[in-house]
Amino acid sequence: MLDTRIILSGLWIATMLTYLWGDVLRIFSGDAKPGEILGQEASQGMWLLISILFLIPIVMLVLNLTLTYPAIRWVNIIIAIFLVVLNLFGLPYKGAYDNFLIVVSFVFNALTVWYAWKWVA
Repeated sequence: MLDTRIILSGLWIATMLTYLWGDVLRIFSGDAKPGEILGQEASQGMWLLISILFLIPIVMLVLNLTLTYPAIRWVNIIIAIFLVVLNLFGLPYKGAYDNFLIVVSFVFNALTVWYAWKWVA
């Protein structure tokens, strides 16, 4: 069996790629206009906030490989739940593909919580 740190790191990569794929499809489908968020021109502050949110899975990947147990166990649980709650506020999305991908990300987040919860060092 793989080390729990590796499994959790893989789940964070999968979550990040799912978010990214949703954004790529949203742009190509025409459901999003470049430079706009929710129909208004995006400010630098909005782009900064989005950058921070999209860095979360990347930072979690690094933390899973570097932070000591049991702290990383709780960080995984808290951040995964936070992302589910945050994404619930955006539902439903315009495209069926987007709603599907968010559900997939919920599965990845649920697996993250489950693996972190059952993790015994």
